Amino acid sequence: MKRSVLYFTAPHQVSLCEEELPEPEPGQVLVKTVLSAISPGTEALIYRGQFPRDLEIDAKLPALSGKFTYPFSYGYAAVGQVIRCGEDVDPAWEGQKVFAFQPHASHFLAAVDSLLPIPEQLALEDAVFLPNMETAVNFLLDGAPVIGERVVVFGQGIVGLLTTALLALFPLQCLVTLEPVEMRRQASLQAGAHHSFDPLAPQALEQVKEILGTDLADLVYELSGTPDVLNQALALCGFAGRLVIGSWYGEKRASLDLGGRFHRSRIHLISSQVSTLSPERSGRWTHTRRFEVAWEMLAAVRPSRWITHRFPYREAQEAYHTLDTSPGETIQILLTYT
Repeated sequence: MKRSVLYFTAPHQVSLCEEELPEPEPGQVLVKTVLSAISPGTEALIYRGQFPRDLEIDAKLPALSGKFTYPFSYGYAAVGQVIRCGEDVDPAWEGQKVFAFQPHASHFLAAVDSLLPIPEQLALEDAVFLPNMETAVNFLLDGAPVIGERVVVFGQGIVGLLTTALLALFPLQCLVTLEPVEMRRQASLQAGAHHSFDPLAPQALEQVKEILGTDLADLVYELSGTPDVLNQALALCGFAGRLVIGSWYGEKRASLDLGGRFHRSRIHLISSQVSTLSPERSGRWTHTRRFEVAWEMLAAVRPSRWITHRFPYREAQEAYHTLDTSPGETIQILLTYT
């Protein structure tokens, strides 16, 4: 059978290509995609061509093997239904609704052990947020918020909003977010932030400092995707505070001021990326355990409320153009397949 696959072919250009798909091999199933989510951070960089050339796309995911060289397929949030099973696959898989870390495509083949069955009570439009929720869970594992702490989050895109929603479940002293887009600031307050400010507004950092008090923040997250924000984040970290850097900057460079109070304040810079678990956690935590928590948090948070756009798969070019040119109007964009 034939399937359609989305390829990034040049900066600001995507193409849909027809490919022949073989029958499922033993241990594989054929899945028809229902929804796929566009990663607003990573895929915006990829669409603009702001990625390191010759970097491996993702060694942890077989569907994303290869390097960032044109043309290449990408995407890691697909929800679909199993429509055919290969040999040695339990027939009960047929008809199962599943999540897969697969590029944007109308159909795909996958080993059954790479698929995650979607809990029956969870809507597909919530399930498609699984990778972003897993990332948010990982941010909390790495940042380790503590009762009564003062926490700041820079960036309220979808990952930032999910992180804020999870932090709001903790008995924190205060939870402050900074985001230049008004729509996202409102969503942040709805997610549980106590205050949300525009970091570009005059005196915004001073207002945040007044809320935090002289000891400043115990924990700060940089999730904006903007390297220049790192110095603002450092400015809000208190003595021995933790700064979790969850953004991927691609080819963008960060110029850090490490010669001022940073050195004497013993601030901890923490790199957090979801493909691995912190060594401090790995004695008890596994990827499976983290997925179980992410499913539970999806049911609790219901992030489908933050879907702002749904584009038919055939209009993918317009979807990426919207992401690139109208970020102030978007939180989460989905591609829909019929």
